[in-house]
Amino acid sequence: MPRGGKKGHKGRGKQFSNPEEIDRQMKAQRELEESAGAEKEGSSESEEESSSEEESDSRKRSGVEGLIEIENPNRVSQKSKKVAEVDVSAPRELSRREREEIEKQKSKERYMKLHLEGKTEQARADLARLAIIKKQREEAAKKRDELRKEKEAEEAKAKR
Repeated sequence: MPRGGKKGHKGRGKQFSNPEEIDRQMKAQRELEESAGAEKEGSSESEEESSSEEESDSRKRSGVEGLIEIENPNRVSQKSKKVAEVDVSAPRELSRREREEIEKQKSKERYMKLHLEGKTEQARADLARLAIIKKQREEAAKKRDELRKEKEAEEAKAKR
């Protein structure tokens, strides 16, 4: 419901343009485009040089950066290097995470080497456990052999 006698925008009348007025506007626009095209042809070389300078400036600063000069000492600007300036043979400095990862891998390899040689505490404990298990299995195998021989001897007596 409308408040206090105010009406909404939906009931307003519509305005239509005259076809003659539209034709006049179209002609004026064409004339402007043609005159601008003629000027471009005459000074194309000088515009190419200035446009390349403008493009480099617009690439450097986009948006509000061109309007406001910022002096932030903490802001690190991204400097793009040319391919000729990049030195591929120079050693690349590793980040802290990369250094830690490489160090971790090397220590793990060192540990596995010592483990396989049996020089670590865990390897000694594993070898001791294996020795106990081998003894138990040998004893169990001997008992089975003895039981088998006893059964064969009993069967031989029963057949006689």
